[in-house]
Amino acid sequence: MKKFWLVKQEPSAYSWDDFVKDGRTSWTGVRNFTARNNLRAMQKGDAVLFYHSVSDKAVFGVAQIDRTAYPDPTATDGDWIAVDLVPKQRLARPVTLEEIKRTASLQEMALLRLPRLSVQALAAPEFNEIVQLGST
Repeated sequence: MKKFWLVKQEPSAYSWDDFVKDGRTSWTGVRNFTARNNLRAMQKGDAVLFYHSVSDKAVFGVAQIDRTAYPDPTATDGDWIAVDLVPKQRLARPVTLEEIKRTASLQEMALLRLPRLSVQALAAPEFNEIVQLGST
């Protein structure tokens, strides 16, 4: 069964445009146990929202898991995980954090409850609502 996720990245380090230009990326450098466990739970074909944190604070596009959990090559110690993502669709317009906060059906999102978590699970209705908001 397809699952839905949100990954956060500072656009000054790696933006949606960088991702699209590259055509794929290895999602490395995650050093939080909850986020690591979320990476482990991802399956090929799962859908992922790509969120710019810090400056833009908005969802910019939809990606897909292309390779499931493998040892993070950037880790020098510990049991850290990476996955590979491919870009699928740029949203017609970014969906801002402020807009998400104002949308009643999104009030239980991890993004609002756990704002520092870099890899988050989404419910299918949350994913669909954000994609819909970004298509107008």
